[in-house]
Amino acid sequence: MKKEKILVVDDEEDILELVRYNLAREGYTVICAASGEEALNLAVSKQVDLIILDLMLPGIDGLEVARRLKQDSVTLDTPIVMLTAKGEEADIVTGLELGADDYVTKPFSPRILIARIKAVIRRRRGILEPVSEVLNIRELSIDTGRRHVTANGIQLDLTYTEFQVLYFLARRPGWVFTRSQIVDAVRGDDYPVTDRSVDVQIVGLRKKLGALGRYIETVRGVGYRFIET
Repeated sequence: MKKEKILVVDDEEDILELVRYNLAREGYTVICAASGEEALNLAVSKQVDLIILDLMLPGIDGLEVARRLKQDSVTLDTPIVMLTAKGEEADIVTGLELGADDYVTKPFSPRILIARIKAVIRRRRGILEPVSEVLNIRELSIDTGRRHVTANGIQLDLTYTEFQVLYFLARRPGWVFTRSQIVDAVRGDDYPVTDRSVDVQIVGLRKKLGALGRYIETVRGVGYRFIET
């Protein structure tokens, strides 16, 4: 199987070389960038398969880079693994809200980083397998093959994570899921995330769904469920 092309973004030369060396040993094609501006240009021009993104960058920081990547049709679905210093929970949560697939804290173990990257790639390969299921729930339609969601005939602009959360809940209407179960289903059971980030995804979904946001019900003390009301 052809190995993926990975873009590594960090302004520290020693970290760039460390990550590049370990990825190359695994057979991946590696492209490096030392700034946010360079990262944005390379992500589009080289059409990379995954991006390892440092948050602390000169000029355009990592969070803004992620935001722009998720707004560009070319890089919208490109997985992002964020690099961050320990203790920056607010930045981590913001990154997850923007659609990042995982994060690794600094200082980090190259072996753990590689394992996380492989996990993200495995999940993404599974997601990219052809699927033809279309869920039609009253005024709501979820097309998993095209990754389109329409509400009252209007297509919604959902992030990758918002789509996954909505589909997971909607395919089992009436079932109550804890936040941990939602995270495990969307990201994989090795994904570290706070309960707050799940709540943020739900808030974003309800806002974009408008009146249909009532379909996602909060079960106090437990989690969420999808209901048809």
